[in-house]
Parts: sequence; C-alpha cells; structure tokens
Amino acid sequence: MDSKVEGKPHAVCIPFPAQGHINPMLKLAKLLNHKGFHITFVNTEYNHRRLLRSRGPNSLDGLPSFRFEAIPDGLPPSDADATQHVPSLCYSTSTTCLSPLRDLIMRLNNSGSVNVPPVTCIVADGVMSFALEAAEDFGIPGVLFWTTSACGFYGYIQYAMLVQKGYIPLKDGDYLRNGYMDTVVNGIPGMAGIRLRDLPSFLRATSMDDIMLNFVLIETARARRASAIVLNTFEGLEHDILNALSSIQTPIYAIGPLQFLEKQCNETVGLDMLGSNLWKEEPECLQWLDSKEENSVLYVNFGSAALMTSNQLIEFAWGLANSKQTFLWIIRPDIVSGGEAILPPEFLDETKERGLLSGWCAQEIVLNHPSVGGFLTHNGWNSTLESICSGVPMICSPFFAEQQTNCWFCCSKWGIGMEIDNNVKRDEVKSLVSELMVGEKGKEMKTRAAEWKKLALESAKSSSYDNIDKFLNQVLLNSTG
Repeated sequence: MDSKVEGKPHAVCIPFPAQGHINPMLKLAKLLNHKGFHITFVNTEYNHRRLLRSRGPNSLDGLPSFRFEAIPDGLPPSDADATQHVPSLCYSTSTTCLSPLRDLIMRLNNSGSVNVPPVTCIVADGVMSFALEAAEDFGIPGVLFWTTSACGFYGYIQYAMLVQKGYIPLKDGDYLRNGYMDTVVNGIPGMAGIRLRDLPSFLRATSMDDIMLNFVLIETARARRASAIVLNTFEGLEHDILNALSSIQTPIYAIGPLQFLEKQCNETVGLDMLGSNLWKEEPECLQWLDSKEENSVLYVNFGSAALMTSNQLIEFAWGLANSKQTFLWIIRPDIVSGGEAILPPEFLDETKERGLLSGWCAQEIVLNHPSVGGFLTHNGWNSTLESICSGVPMICSPFFAEQQTNCWFCCSKWGIGMEIDNNVKRDEVKSLVSELMVGEKGKEMKTRAAEWKKLALESAKSSSYDNIDKFLNQVLLNSTG
C-alpha cells in the first residue's frame, strides 16, 4: 500500500437518516476531509436513493478521498420521497444497524485498495450511539456529533433527573392540557425559569414504555462512553450551557457555526459540488427574491420533518395573507399529516402578487438574500443557527424534539424570536408577522440578530477554529481514543 495513503486518517461518518441530521454531518465530513482525512460517508440505502434522485446519478462523485456508502435502516423497503416516521427510525437504527456498520468497516479495512486506508475513527450522530460499540470493537475513537443545539442536548440530558423526581412520565393525557406543562423546573444550571413545555418534547409521554422517552434515556446515558461529543454551536451563544455540560465528564467541543467553517472546505475542488438536499431545490426562488426590496420578504419554512394538520396549514396561510406582507413559503409535499398540502384558491388569488410558494430551496442562500427580513420557522437547530448566521430574526413555531428548547432560548435569552402558539390562529399569525416585518420589536430583533451574526463570524475565526484543531489532535488523531 502507498505509504502516503496508508498513513492517512480515515473517518467513517454516519448521520441519523433524516435531512436535518445529514446536512450538518456532511459539513463536518467536508471539514475533516479538508484537514486531511479520508472520508466514508454512510447514508441509509433509502436516503442514498433519494440523494441520487434529487442531485443526479453523478452527484456523489466528489474526490477519491471522499466516498459514499449505504447500509440498510431495518425498515420495510420503500421508494417514497419523504422523511420516514421518526420513532420507527429511532427504534430500527438502534436495534439493526450495528451489524451492517461492523461489516462495512471490516470491508473497508480489508479492501486491499491503495486508495482506502484503514478506518481510524468513527464520527456518528448523537442518536446513532450504537456506533460507539463498533468503535470499541475496532479499538478506535468513537465520537458523537449531536446535531442539536447545546441547550437542546442539555435538555435531553435532564430526562433522567425528571424521571427520578417524578415530573415524567405524565400521569395521563390531560396533563398536556391542564396547565401542568407550564410547571417551572428549578435547579437546571443555565436554564433558570424553564418550563416543562420548553424542554424537548419527547418527555410528553404517559408511560415509561414510550419508545421516544426510552430512546432519549438510552442515548444520553450512552453518550458518556464517547471519546468526545461535538456540537455545532459557538461559545459566545451558549457559553453557560457548555459550561454546565462539563458535568457529564466527556470532552465536549463547540465547533460551529459549521456553515462558516465549510466555506474554506469548498476551496477544495470536488468538495464544493457535494450537497445533501434530499428534495430537488427550486432555483426560481432566488430569481423571485432578486426582484424584491431589501428586508421586505418573510421566509417561511417548517423544515424537513415537521407535520401539521390541514387546519394549521390554512390558519398559517390566512395569517400570511391578512398581514399584507410579501412572503416566500416552502411547502413540502408531505407536510400535512395523512393528507395533501392543499391551499384555498381564495388564498392563492389574494396573495399571487406578493407571495411565492415552492417545494424546496437552498435555505442558507435564501436566508442570506438581502430581500429576506424575517423567518417563520419550526426552530430546528439547523434553521435556527442559519438564521442567526444570516442576521435574520424569527417567528418561532416549534413542533417537536428540541425545537421547543431552541424557541425558548431565541425568545427569552437571545432576543431574536417571538413564539407563536401551537394552536395556531390566523389573527396571531397576522399580528406577529406584521410586528416582525414592520414593527418596533421587529427592528430591535433585527439589530440583535445582526450582533449575533457578527459574533458567530468572529467565533468561526477564533474559538471554534481552535476547538477543531484541539478536537483533531486530542481525539481523532489520538490512536488511544
């Protein structure tokens, strides 16, 4: 084997099989490749097919040192073009994917190819912690990349305490409606005043047998076995939470925002062409935005996995229409639970001069467009961080997981968000959209968002940049793990 290749570190990167997890993992994998690592990026077979459909048959041909592989997810075969059922995915990946991952690593190690060095480390999504067992089997470092915010990850860490103190599971379903979720949980460092409803939503279970409650308890407990935990955040934004996380006694590295650090990677020919969108992007959005005035457009996108009812969709629609503001609304074909995303003809007529509907877009480019002045979002961490990095304030409409926690921090700590009630009503949508786009509070939030953007840029050049080098030298290039 060529000595140059033989000595090259080789990272196997395995994201959780959903769009919001694949995106940041690809950014991290690009960064590692830029730093000299051979990369094997492992999607599920289902998402591998979707990626080829959305980006073209040659879209994954990047560099000899950056290869894509696929393993089964354990679910029944499907050719659908939608995000899979999250609880089913969580159960299936955690119980079936370890053996295929082991087999893949053995195949890579025994390939005999001069272009494929032996695997030296595994970087797995925070909720794919079964991969730590594979790392232990092969005697290599196993790192978890939690694609949540630090506050979201810390919120999940609290589940064990909440069970111990009797906060959860809930006595019955009435506890979701009788005010119990407004209970303030005291004693969580960095989260003074946080309510149960603001912590990640999987705690809203009525039994210890709940799949997602158990999944979170297992994944957070197993996180302590990792060689390190990596977070896509920056110290200036989540300093107190990062300090509090030191209590788990696993090295933690804040290496974000990865979208700023990714820019240096794209100088490498081939890496710049690698993308991760599982839906086909519609470039017409950008041409439309070019025709709009600065800060005049509200961008609306509820992410890749959130589901809503037909009634919620219609309430959002009429709220947007009645606000009289210009908007770009991304509506996935599968956004309505159990049905089609159908909007009233009257709404389409009312907004045809100032609204554009689209199926998917290049979100980072859209948020950085000069005409975009606000973001109505589900508060997934990718969207939240991209909004911060673009200096765009938010209306926060969280649906599930740690979106509630991100929303609470945006609104109560960072000064860049306004929350909308989950029981969405068109009058509230109208009021908040108007306030965000043309009101005094909207102006204040815009100023605050610009300050966070500046701090994010500075962190990418200083603390996060330094943390990446520490992470590489102390963990990934340390053969003892």
